[in-house]
Amino acid sequence: MQYSIVHEIPGRVRIKLSGPVLDSQLDAFIKVLDACPEVKRIQVYGKIGQTALEYPASAEARNSVLTYLDNLTPADFKNAQTGYTVALAPRTHALMLQLARIVGAYVARRMFFPMPLRTLFALNAFRPFLKGAWQALRHKKLTVPVLDATAIGMSFVKRDPKTASQTMFLLHVGEALEDYTRAASENELIHSLLDVPDTVQKVEGDTEIRVPASSLTPGDFVAIRTGMAVCVDGVVVEGTAMVNQATLTGEPLAVERTVGDDVFAGTVVEEGNILVKVRETTQSTKLRSIVSLVEQAESLKSNAQTRMERAADRIVPWNFLLAGIIALVTRDITKVSASLMVDYSCALKLSGSIAVMSAMSNAAKQDIMVKGAKYFEKFAQADTIVFDKTGTLTEAAPKLVHIKSLNDTWSEKEILRFAACLEEHFPHPVARAVVRAAQEQNLTHRERHAKVEYLVAHGIVSSLEGKRVIIGSKHFVLEDEHASLDHTKLSQIEEEFEGLSPLYLAIDGHVVGILGIQDPLKQNVPEAISQLKQLGFKRVIMLTGDSAKTAAKIAQEAGICEWTADLLPEEKYAYLKELKDQGCHIAMVGDGVNDSPALSLADVGVAMGQGSDIAKEVADIVLSDTSLSSLVTLRLLSYGLERRLRNSYRNIIGLNSLLLALGIGGAITPQASSLLHNASTVVFSLANTNKYV
Repeated sequence: MQYSIVHEIPGRVRIKLSGPVLDSQLDAFIKVLDACPEVKRIQVYGKIGQTALEYPASAEARNSVLTYLDNLTPADFKNAQTGYTVALAPRTHALMLQLARIVGAYVARRMFFPMPLRTLFALNAFRPFLKGAWQALRHKKLTVPVLDATAIGMSFVKRDPKTASQTMFLLHVGEALEDYTRAASENELIHSLLDVPDTVQKVEGDTEIRVPASSLTPGDFVAIRTGMAVCVDGVVVEGTAMVNQATLTGEPLAVERTVGDDVFAGTVVEEGNILVKVRETTQSTKLRSIVSLVEQAESLKSNAQTRMERAADRIVPWNFLLAGIIALVTRDITKVSASLMVDYSCALKLSGSIAVMSAMSNAAKQDIMVKGAKYFEKFAQADTIVFDKTGTLTEAAPKLVHIKSLNDTWSEKEILRFAACLEEHFPHPVARAVVRAAQEQNLTHRERHAKVEYLVAHGIVSSLEGKRVIIGSKHFVLEDEHASLDHTKLSQIEEEFEGLSPLYLAIDGHVVGILGIQDPLKQNVPEAISQLKQLGFKRVIMLTGDSAKTAAKIAQEAGICEWTADLLPEEKYAYLKELKDQGCHIAMVGDGVNDSPALSLADVGVAMGQGSDIAKEVADIVLSDTSLSSLVTLRLLSYGLERRLRNSYRNIIGLNSLLLALGIGGAITPQASSLLHNASTVVFSLANTNKYV
């Protein structure tokens, strides 16, 4: 990077860049500089092309920072620009300029304008306040704009335009600070969510590779199958699928998308397979979906947040009643004005909203995406947590460890080769284990089978040379499809595959081979389960479609006492419905397409980030980290948010009541009341941006 040092003191250097930094580039520029571990604080003066960096006051730190700057290339800034296609964050210097304009205009009028002209300016400045009050009254509402307009109007009634000007000046300053505080919290949340990674199945020739979504460019091809999300805007060039577009259109029913149709980021394929040609990069589409999430989160408020805001609205009429009583008792218009200058509404609404955005931002930094405040509350209140097994309690990357052939014409390699040929079409962890094992043995294949059909939580159906081919669980292959297998052999197989999850491969009604999948427990599961119990979960339950023997082994290792095996998706759903009928408040944790019904039924659904996209779509919370320790963090964050909302309510009510009393008693002026009220609102809001864990 080209730069020159303008000024330097120990621990701080100011450098001049080769040119100005545009607002649209500012976020990416800050992100690149912030990646230097020695840099503690960054100030960017974009218009003049300068930046100031603070770091530990040592020669080593200085050399490290300068070396980092020397090694930066244009490509570093270009890569960082992903996800930062617009200027998101409010700038501190922009706030300072806004405050300077407000203060400068006010001081200039006081110093250079005669009183008659100042009065005209004050009356003109009063017009927006009157307009806001009139709009509220037209809708038969007594709100904060009505309070402000009334208090200012009283100064004019007293023929005191000086006080009216002071009041409007303080209100403008307070509004600027509050807007900045809200915008800073909202954009902190957006930036946190932008760092949550997405991956896609990119098609290059005849092969598929899993790549970061941010690496796609227009013209690339992406394979999207049942249960997978569409993360780009593009056009279908091959295949047909039923696509759920509820996030864009609100329509709950999936629509058919085939060759020539457009598909959009944020939608999910419910059934079918399509090949999509990328039309737009994920830079804008991901940002669009995140901004939509932030906007949607405002409508998904917790009961505690809703109670705060309703209380704020209900208090305003009481402000007017109090002002009326003071007017009747004291006949002192100054005290009446003081009682109108302090309201509870702004502080309660702003601090509650910022507390929620801060909690969501802190969660995102821990790789947890929460889609609204109500889900923090529901997770905090949950007393029962239900886990799926595969990919949730067990490793997200199971391994194929044993293959057994039951037919002389099918070798173990042929069984693995054909099983991989079927399983490669689906993103389930077990399917990936089979495909990975074939790749490790360099077993290539050509498509010999017909179109593949995936039956959720059962298995795969296809045909080979006119014969029906099935691969899946014992329940699916032997009981549903009635494939033949001698009972003596079945007993031997169950003993041989004990502790493994077996996949049965059958052709034309006869089992030809079994593949044993080892799905070990994640390392931190017992500790996480123990911590969750300590944090108030009275019941911890595991549900799985796997065999009872495998389930019992995993449950024992995890420290889970309640478990049920051999469940289909509809049976998991029925199990949760029964728990709800018993009065349980349920948090459901899963990762597969088959978990989606249960996730949607639970009081709060939590999807593992490496799982199916449709599960992440229906879930209320998504964990990008595969570790269950994220659930412990989520519980603590949820408790922390509830505590912050309670404390904010008490503190705001207490302090503003004190300001009211002081103003009514004549201890402080209406202007001082306004200043202290606005300052305390900003302070309480900033306090809610602290970490919760």
